[in-house]
Amino acid sequence: MSTAPWSNIEVELIVADYFKMLYTELKGESYSKAEHRRAILPLLANRSEGSIEFKHQNISAVLINQGQPYIIGYLPRFNYQKILEEKVIEYLFQDHKIEAQIIQFVEKEPIQNSPNFKFDKFIVEPPKTELVSEPFLSYNRKPIKINYLEKEQNNLNLGKFGEELVLKYEKWNLIKVGKEKLADQVRWISNDEGDGAGFDILSRNLNGTDKYIEVKTTRLGRDTPIFFSNNELQYSISNSVNFHLYRIFNFEKDTKMFLKNGALNKICTSVPIAYKGFF
Repeated sequence: MSTAPWSNIEVELIVADYFKMLYTELKGESYSKAEHRRAILPLLANRSEGSIEFKHQNISAVLINQGQPYIIGYLPRFNYQKILEEKVIEYLFQDHKIEAQIIQFVEKEPIQNSPNFKFDKFIVEPPKTELVSEPFLSYNRKPIKINYLEKEQNNLNLGKFGEELVLKYEKWNLIKVGKEKLADQVRWISNDEGDGAGFDILSRNLNGTDKYIEVKTTRLGRDTPIFFSNNELQYSISNSVNFHLYRIFNFEKDTKMFLKNGALNKICTSVPIAYKGFF
């Protein structure tokens, strides 16, 4: 199999194929990744299916860095070449159909989980923290202005449904270990008092002390980045021992959650994306 660098035409072909799959996925329709790999294989310069899958994972990483939805099954690999980022951005600007589908996906109203949601297999292992590089593009091109990943996270109903699910989970988990009285003390702070507290759910540790939970929810995959305010960051630093991130992902289809304990700037690779200027 070829180990030569990917040519421009090969990159363009695999980017177009990726977006065909992404378009189908965002519409909620089924498709076969294996069939797509086999179909594109004869058009490439003696590439293996493994190299195609690796390149698809690179494209996922490019899209995440650009604040765009990605194919859930292709976990991001961030060590990609600049030519790949250039071709992905070109495609996003040229194909208005994919942008329209992204907007529709982000803005559609989420479907709440069943009242009888089973918590037994709800919790999974968190992803490994990885330093994410964002290559500088030297060519002249207007930037992608809308961060759709952040916009999706800010969907009010999506956030509300995620927090409500965590509220139920915390009570269920405390009752399961015989802490019914503590379960009665779990409170939905962001719903009752507003979202300025620095966390969403006030729960209890098994010893009865306060447990501060920040909930972040997405319909996308486990590796989708979260976005948090300076208020949330500072509260997590001041209360790092009892501060917990509850990250819900794959919401609606196969809802799962992983947990992280500590200050937000310690439990993930945080990148400042906004500043306040005083005069």
